[in-house]
Amino acid sequence: MQIRLGGLETSEVAALLAEHVEDMRRYSPPESVHTLDLDRLRTPDLTFWSLWQEDVVLGCAALRELDPTHGELKSMRTSHAHRRRRVAAALLDHVVAEARRRGYARLSLETGSPAEFAPARTMYAAYGFTPCDAFGPYVADDFSMFMTLDLADQPAR
Repeated sequence: MQIRLGGLETSEVAALLAEHVEDMRRYSPPESVHTLDLDRLRTPDLTFWSLWQEDVVLGCAALRELDPTHGELKSMRTSHAHRRRRVAAALLDHVVAEARRRGYARLSLETGSPAEFAPARTMYAAYGFTPCDAFGPYVADDFSMFMTLDLADQPAR
């Protein structure tokens, strides 16, 4: 597996992100879907990575700078066909390491609260993410859960 910077110009990543949006819309009402489209993922405040095995995209993740000490994990996705192969763990390791390299004190995320998101919440909790209040542009709602990782208190993995 190889993590590559970018990939948004490929049809494979576009299809993976379309799968992501479709799932988010299946489990959450429109006002609670916070996925980013391809154009929004290309903005300067975001860094996007895709994870590949040869010419097959397995997953993706992005890091958005909220301020000089606070980053946000965005667009974390493993393709349905490649789940349970440590794709998400590899991407999360990469994003957390980059957040540390940038000097962020905190890394936060928004994920869904329905049962379908339980595996993601479990993985984030295993990394030390804990529930927190809505942050940045978000407003608390019944379909969102907010989590944060205090990078200063957590040893590197």
